[in-house]
Amino acid sequence: MTNDTAAGTDRSFLFVLASSRSDGNTEILARAAAEQLPSGVSRRWVDLNRIPLADFQDGRHDEGTWPVGDGEEELLTATLAATDVVIVSPLYWYTVSAQAKRYLDHWSRWLRLPGADFRARMAGRTLWGVTVMAHTEEEVADGMVTTLNNSAAYMRMRFGGVLFGNGSAPGQVRDDARALERAKTFFHRDAPLARFPHEPVVDVK
Repeated sequence: MTNDTAAGTDRSFLFVLASSRSDGNTEILARAAAEQLPSGVSRRWVDLNRIPLADFQDGRHDEGTWPVGDGEEELLTATLAATDVVIVSPLYWYTVSAQAKRYLDHWSRWLRLPGADFRARMAGRTLWGVTVMAHTEEEVADGMVTTLNNSAAYMRMRFGGVLFGNGSAPGQVRDDARALERAKTFFHRDAPLARFPHEPVVDVK
Protein backbone atom coordinates (compact mmCIF):
# COMPACT_ATOMS: atom_id res chain seq x y z
CA MET A 1 0.00 0.00 0.00
CA THR A 2 1.28 3.46 -0.87
CA ASN A 3 0.19 6.90 0.26
CA ASP A 4 0.77 9.68 -2.26
CA THR A 5 0.14 12.68 -0.02
CA ALA A 6 -0.39 13.62 3.57
CA ALA A 7 -3.97 14.32 4.51
CA GLY A 8 -4.76 18.00 4.26
CA THR A 9 -8.54 17.99 3.91
CA ASP A 10 -11.41 15.96 5.26
CA ARG A 11 -11.41 13.69 2.18
CA SER A 12 -9.32 10.58 1.83
CA PHE A 13 -9.30 8.44 -1.32
CA LEU A 14 -8.56 4.72 -1.33
CA PHE A 15 -7.75 3.38 -4.80
CA VAL A 16 -8.26 -0.38 -4.91
CA LEU A 17 -6.23 -1.77 -7.81
CA ALA A 18 -7.97 -4.92 -9.00
CA SER A 19 -6.31 -5.87 -12.28
CA SER A 20 -4.50 -9.09 -13.11
CA ARG A 21 -1.50 -7.03 -14.24
CA SER A 22 0.25 -4.04 -12.75
CA ASP A 23 0.52 -0.68 -14.50
CA GLY A 24 -2.34 -1.63 -16.79
CA ASN A 25 -4.63 0.68 -18.73
CA THR A 26 -7.17 0.99 -15.92
CA GLU A 27 -4.51 1.97 -13.40
CA ILE A 28 -3.12 4.53 -15.87
CA LEU A 29 -6.55 6.12 -16.20
CA ALA A 30 -7.15 6.07 -12.44
CA ARG A 31 -3.83 7.78 -11.77
CA ALA A 32 -4.64 10.42 -14.38
CA ALA A 33 -7.87 11.17 -12.53
CA ALA A 34 -6.15 11.12 -9.13
CA GLU A 35 -3.66 13.74 -10.32
CA GLN A 36 -6.54 16.20 -10.57
CA LEU A 37 -7.41 15.96 -6.88
CA PRO A 38 -6.34 18.88 -4.67
CA SER A 39 -2.82 18.46 -3.34
CA GLY A 40 -4.00 18.16 0.25
CA VAL A 41 -6.33 15.21 -0.39
CA SER A 42 -4.92 11.89 0.84
CA ARG A 43 -4.60 9.23 -1.85
CA ARG A 44 -3.80 5.67 -0.82
CA TRP A 45 -3.19 2.92 -3.35
CA VAL A 46 -3.61 -0.76 -2.57
CA ASP A 47 -2.91 -3.54 -5.07
CA LEU A 48 -5.06 -6.56 -4.34
CA ASN A 49 -2.49 -8.80 -6.02
CA ARG A 50 0.05 -7.85 -3.35
CA ILE A 51 -2.18 -8.39 -0.31
CA PRO A 52 -3.01 -11.94 0.78
CA LEU A 53 -6.78 -12.21 0.93
CA ALA A 54 -8.45 -15.57 1.27
CA ASP A 55 -11.51 -16.45 -0.75
CA PHE A 56 -14.67 -15.31 0.98
CA GLN A 57 -16.54 -17.95 2.96
CA ASP A 58 -20.12 -17.32 3.99
CA GLY A 59 -20.23 -18.02 7.71
CA ARG A 60 -23.45 -16.24 8.56
CA HIS A 61 -25.02 -19.36 10.03
CA ASP A 62 -21.91 -20.85 11.59
CA GLU A 63 -21.16 -20.70 15.26
CA GLY A 64 -18.23 -18.70 16.59
CA THR A 65 -16.13 -16.11 14.78
CA TRP A 66 -13.55 -16.24 12.00
CA PRO A 67 -9.94 -15.17 12.47
CA VAL A 68 -8.97 -12.05 10.53
CA GLY A 69 -5.74 -12.39 8.56
CA ASP A 70 -3.14 -9.64 8.23
CA GLY A 71 -4.09 -8.81 4.65
CA GLU A 72 -7.77 -8.62 5.48
CA GLU A 73 -7.10 -6.44 8.52
CA GLU A 74 -5.03 -4.07 6.37
CA LEU A 75 -7.82 -3.75 3.81
CA LEU A 76 -10.50 -3.27 6.45
CA THR A 77 -8.50 -0.53 8.17
CA ALA A 78 -7.79 1.23 4.88
CA THR A 79 -11.42 1.00 3.77
CA LEU A 80 -12.77 2.44 7.01
CA ALA A 81 -10.22 5.26 6.87
CA ALA A 82 -11.38 6.42 3.43
CA THR A 83 -14.15 8.85 2.64
CA ASP A 84 -13.97 7.77 -1.02
CA VAL A 85 -13.34 4.21 -2.22
CA VAL A 86 -12.39 3.79 -5.89
CA ILE A 87 -12.64 0.34 -7.48
CA VAL A 88 -10.01 0.31 -10.23
CA SER A 89 -10.93 -2.74 -12.28
CA PRO A 90 -10.72 -3.63 -15.96
CA LEU A 91 -13.92 -4.92 -17.49
CA TYR A 92 -13.68 -8.71 -17.19
CA TRP A 93 -16.66 -10.60 -18.61
CA TYR A 94 -18.69 -7.40 -18.42
CA THR A 95 -18.30 -6.78 -14.72
CA VAL A 96 -15.59 -6.27 -12.10
CA SER A 97 -12.53 -8.52 -11.92
CA ALA A 98 -12.25 -11.54 -9.64
CA GLN A 99 -9.93 -9.53 -7.38
CA ALA A 100 -12.47 -6.72 -7.02
CA LYS A 101 -15.30 -9.18 -6.44
CA ARG A 102 -13.35 -10.94 -3.68
CA TYR A 103 -12.73 -7.58 -2.00
CA LEU A 104 -16.42 -6.66 -2.17
CA ASP A 105 -17.40 -10.12 -0.94
CA HIS A 106 -15.37 -9.44 2.19
CA TRP A 107 -17.60 -6.44 2.83
CA SER A 108 -20.27 -9.05 3.63
CA ARG A 109 -17.95 -10.53 6.22
CA TRP A 110 -17.08 -7.14 7.69
CA LEU A 111 -20.79 -6.40 8.12
CA ARG A 112 -20.83 -9.13 10.75
CA LEU A 113 -17.42 -8.55 12.27
CA PRO A 114 -17.92 -7.75 15.97
CA GLY A 115 -17.02 -4.16 16.76
CA ALA A 116 -16.46 -3.08 13.16
CA ASP A 117 -19.83 -1.31 12.69
CA PHE A 118 -18.94 -1.51 9.03
CA ARG A 119 -22.24 -0.54 7.43
CA ALA A 120 -22.89 2.33 9.81
CA ARG A 121 -19.40 3.71 9.35
CA MET A 122 -19.46 3.43 5.55
CA ALA A 123 -22.86 5.10 5.18
CA GLY A 124 -22.58 8.49 3.50
CA ARG A 125 -19.17 7.81 2.02
CA THR A 126 -18.66 7.56 -1.73
CA LEU A 127 -17.96 4.62 -4.02
CA TRP A 128 -16.44 5.23 -7.47
CA GLY A 129 -15.35 3.02 -10.35
CA VAL A 130 -12.67 3.29 -13.02
CA THR A 131 -12.48 0.82 -15.90
CA VAL A 132 -10.87 0.41 -19.30
CA MET A 133 -12.27 -2.01 -21.85
CA ALA A 134 -11.76 -3.09 -25.44
CA HIS A 135 -15.27 -1.96 -26.41
CA THR A 136 -16.04 1.63 -27.32
CA GLU A 137 -19.72 1.11 -26.48
CA GLU A 138 -19.92 1.96 -22.79
CA GLU A 139 -23.28 0.26 -22.32
CA VAL A 140 -21.56 -3.14 -22.39
CA ALA A 141 -20.27 -2.25 -18.91
CA ASP A 142 -23.78 -1.87 -17.46
CA GLY A 143 -23.17 -4.99 -15.37
CA MET A 144 -20.22 -3.35 -13.64
CA VAL A 145 -22.16 -0.15 -13.06
CA THR A 146 -25.05 -2.13 -11.56
CA THR A 147 -22.70 -4.07 -9.27
CA LEU A 148 -21.10 -0.93 -7.89
CA ASN A 149 -24.27 1.15 -7.70
CA ASN A 150 -26.26 -1.53 -5.88
CA SER A 151 -23.38 -2.25 -3.52
CA ALA A 152 -23.28 1.44 -2.64
CA ALA A 153 -27.07 1.53 -2.29
CA TYR A 154 -27.07 -1.37 0.17
CA MET A 155 -24.40 0.37 2.24
CA ARG A 156 -26.26 3.71 2.01
CA MET A 157 -23.20 5.19 0.34
CA ARG A 158 -23.00 7.71 -2.43
CA PHE A 159 -22.10 6.54 -5.94
CA GLY A 160 -19.96 8.73 -8.18
CA GLY A 161 -20.32 6.57 -11.26
CA VAL A 162 -17.70 4.91 -13.44
CA LEU A 163 -14.94 6.58 -15.44
CA PHE A 164 -14.70 4.71 -18.75
CA GLY A 165 -11.71 4.34 -21.02
CA ASN A 166 -10.92 2.37 -24.15
CA GLY A 167 -7.86 0.19 -24.62
CA SER A 168 -6.55 -3.34 -24.81
CA ALA A 169 -2.84 -3.32 -25.56
CA PRO A 170 -0.55 -2.04 -22.77
CA GLY A 171 -0.75 1.74 -22.48
CA GLN A 172 -3.39 2.09 -25.19
CA VAL A 173 -5.70 4.14 -22.99
CA ARG A 174 -3.28 7.04 -23.39
CA ASP A 175 -4.67 7.37 -26.92
CA ASP A 176 -8.21 7.81 -25.61
CA ALA A 177 -8.41 11.59 -25.53
CA ARG A 178 -12.04 11.55 -24.40
CA ALA A 179 -11.29 9.40 -21.35
CA LEU A 180 -8.30 11.51 -20.35
CA GLU A 181 -10.38 14.66 -20.67
CA ARG A 182 -13.15 13.22 -18.48
CA ALA A 183 -10.54 12.14 -15.95
CA LYS A 184 -9.72 15.79 -15.30
CA THR A 185 -13.06 16.45 -13.64
CA PHE A 186 -14.32 12.97 -12.71
CA PHE A 187 -13.74 13.24 -8.96
CA HIS A 188 -14.97 16.83 -8.84
CA ARG A 189 -18.58 16.08 -9.67
CA ASP A 190 -21.36 15.56 -7.15
CA ALA A 191 -22.00 11.98 -6.11
CA PRO A 192 -25.67 11.39 -5.22
CA LEU A 193 -26.82 8.94 -2.60
CA ALA A 194 -27.01 5.57 -4.36
CA ARG A 195 -30.37 3.90 -4.68
CA PHE A 196 -31.63 0.60 -6.01
CA PRO A 197 -33.56 0.73 -9.32
CA HIS A 198 -36.79 -0.15 -7.51
CA GLU A 199 -36.46 2.69 -5.01
CA PRO A 200 -38.41 5.88 -5.75
CA VAL A 201 -36.57 9.04 -6.61
CA VAL A 202 -36.90 11.50 -3.73
CA ASP A 203 -37.12 15.12 -4.78
CA VAL A 204 -35.09 17.02 -2.19
CA LYS A 205 -35.65 20.77 -2.30
